[in-house]
Amino acid sequence: MTPSLVCALIASASADAAPEAARAQCPYCGVGCGLELKPPSEPSDPQWTARGDRHHPSSLGQVCVKGATVGETLHHNRLTTPLWRESLDQPFAPISWERAFAVLVDRIRTTLASQGPQGLAIYGSGQFLTEDYYVANKLLKGALGSNNFDANSRLCMSSAVAGYARSLGSDGPPCCYDDLDHADLVFLIGTNTADCHPVLFQRLLKRKRKQKEALRLVVVDPRATATSDPADLHLAIRPGTDLVLLQGIGHLLLELQALDERFIAEHTEGFAELRELWKQWTPQRVCDLCGIAEADLRQLAQWWAEASGVLSLWSMGVNQSSEGTATVAGIINLHLATAQIGRAGAGPFSLTGQPNAMGGREAGGLAQLLPGYRFVANPEHRAEVERHWGFAPGAIAPAPGLAVWDQIEAMERGELGLWWVAATNPLVSMPALDRVRAAASNCPLVVLSEAYAGTETAEVAHLLLPAAQWSEKSGVMTNSERRVTLCPTFREPPGLARPDWAIFAELGRRLGFEQQFSYGSAAEVYTEFTALTAGRVCDLSGLSHGLLAEHGPQQWPFPSGSEPGSGAARLYTDHRFPTATGKARLLAEQPMGLAEPPCEQYPLVLTVGRYLGHWHTMTRTAHVARVAKQHPEALLEVHPTDAARHGLTDGAKADVRSRRGVITARVQVSDRIRAGTVFLPMHWGASQVNACEANRLMHELGCPLSKQPELKAAAVTLSATS
Repeated sequence: MTPSLVCALIASASADAAPEAARAQCPYCGVGCGLELKPPSEPSDPQWTARGDRHHPSSLGQVCVKGATVGETLHHNRLTTPLWRESLDQPFAPISWERAFAVLVDRIRTTLASQGPQGLAIYGSGQFLTEDYYVANKLLKGALGSNNFDANSRLCMSSAVAGYARSLGSDGPPCCYDDLDHADLVFLIGTNTADCHPVLFQRLLKRKRKQKEALRLVVVDPRATATSDPADLHLAIRPGTDLVLLQGIGHLLLELQALDERFIAEHTEGFAELRELWKQWTPQRVCDLCGIAEADLRQLAQWWAEASGVLSLWSMGVNQSSEGTATVAGIINLHLATAQIGRAGAGPFSLTGQPNAMGGREAGGLAQLLPGYRFVANPEHRAEVERHWGFAPGAIAPAPGLAVWDQIEAMERGELGLWWVAATNPLVSMPALDRVRAAASNCPLVVLSEAYAGTETAEVAHLLLPAAQWSEKSGVMTNSERRVTLCPTFREPPGLARPDWAIFAELGRRLGFEQQFSYGSAAEVYTEFTALTAGRVCDLSGLSHGLLAEHGPQQWPFPSGSEPGSGAARLYTDHRFPTATGKARLLAEQPMGLAEPPCEQYPLVLTVGRYLGHWHTMTRTAHVARVAKQHPEALLEVHPTDAARHGLTDGAKADVRSRRGVITARVQVSDRIRAGTVFLPMHWGASQVNACEANRLMHELGCPLSKQPELKAAAVTLSATS
């Protein structure tokens, strides 16, 4: 072979191996924007670049700062090999995957022998691809008999899950993003959409600018934000009075005779009880508790009565509450009673916080769920899943497993032999962080599957497993409007990193379940999963990796045999609901207020939230220079009245103290927050520069139905830092 031919073959091989551009869903918030990813221009440069995908129907080419800079986050600070230590006072040392699996198998078998299946728990993430969720659930709930699989969606959307199921008969948002273009009243409650779902808000704002008279925006938030700035009405209610406000709207809709009596009679049940409840919540009573003007409440009710299409949007401000599920029902009640559901521009629309929180719900990714919007407490549901998974009858335990805070308490009592955390950072995102840290330190084996090194949760882990993240593994995500996007592999995982689903499957095989976990690819996993959804509300049985790759993102329901593009944009267009009677349920529940109200010792309410540029606990965005410059530290927003009362000045440092501890933050005096309320972002954990562990101050009390902690409100006091 001549030297020139050798050179030509090498050049050809190099060209064949060069990475190609790719399309995927953004791995940040639940909007699920489409991205076009461009490979590095030089072989020595590892950085991919991203821009909005104009062909993705959910975002139409729009992208926020996080999505635009995601390429900068993929190669920084990565875990590349398994790491192990016998005890927390030792340093980590590299080990092989063989050794890592031996540790896992030994601990699982030891725990099963000594504590039974209840001694095992996994805490997963909305960062999982659906395939990751599915295999993890199959391993723990099916093979090992423990329902103790929960995910950080418990902190995000579990009140919406419970609320939809109680009121409408099933989880699943009934709306779509096109409804933003058709509604003439958009009611935003418990959502800072401009910062947390920015592409959706820009779509709304663009329409508002073009059709000012055709669209009214109402924002309910104790803070003035970029979301409330263009609103026609901003109701700065007291924290914890959301449900009071909703009952007051119902009272006035009764007074205005604005209810759809025929729809109520034909398609709902429970109205008599709700009507009596609404009668109790007079405008004066409501406004006294909410701290708003009666004229504003009456204006909102009048606009609702006049609107041809009302679209309600909510997120963590509603869900992260001790009455989160009841508040979701309160929103849905208003839509049902006025027939504002099942048609264009109308409906109760929960905005998911994470990119694949919806996919996790479909795959059974909470402790009470099974795939296909099934429940572990339902014997028929268990039997269906056992047959599909190839396990013996009775393999799935009949009781719901431990939600994440239950897992923390179980570790405190010494009842968990293994706590496996994957793709999340609970040592920043959970409430009462000192208690979480102590509980995890009491567990014999804490495993962390993570893409990034140095997270706060790694400080309490014994075994670190390097995980391939989005971009390095194939799989699907489902966004807030039920649209499924295939996210292909377009770059190699670093070092020995592996996809989460492959780690769980390999462990399943090593535990003796070779047949049940004999997957050759993520596509095979997805095919098995979608078959399990046939006939369910979230029917995805017509989808596959191949179809999504060829035809692009699709909305569900998408039954087997469906044509591409035929997925339903909206649910319940026939006004039939998946309940025993076919009718939706109107639920009458009295508001209870905050689980930890302010008092003489702790006179202020601390609420936490997000900044536009950062994502959750900053494992990605801390490495983006543009974002770090925009948000260099957490700022404590304080109303001028409260600042004066506590001796604080703008730019000074303040100690923020709750019943659980004290942290320090820089003060930002602002009249854009309600007096009596202070705000901190939740992103900065103990490992970050300018550490500010906001969630260290938050309590663990939560909604008794959804078990979602009340992460939006804790009683605090302030003092100048000495």
